[in-house]
Amino acid sequence: MKLLFVTSLKEHQPDVAKILERAGITVFSATETTGFKNSADENLLGNWFARSRDQYNSVFMFSFTTESSATRALQLIRDYNDSHKTRFPVRAFMMPVEKSTHEI
Repeated sequence: MKLLFVTSLKEHQPDVAKILERAGITVFSATETTGFKNSADENLLGNWFARSRDQYNSVFMFSFTTESSATRALQLIRDYNDSHKTRFPVRAFMMPVEKSTHEI
């Protein structure tokens, strides 16, 4: 069993949900979050209020799934990012689940 963890801007959530479905992942959870970007190389002249940081409406999506479905989702997300150039690509991570009370 694998844990597939996906982060993206909130506006990409419908696309990510379709990607998960195409990968054979029909059950997943999502939670909204606020992402922050604190760049050390930030141009302070371009940001009059230097103490403020950029905030982004983001979403975490995750699913416990099979290795084959998680691997397929990772490839589909790579393909999505290649065709949708943005400063904030969809990020995905596959992590092993060592033990569980439930088998997939």
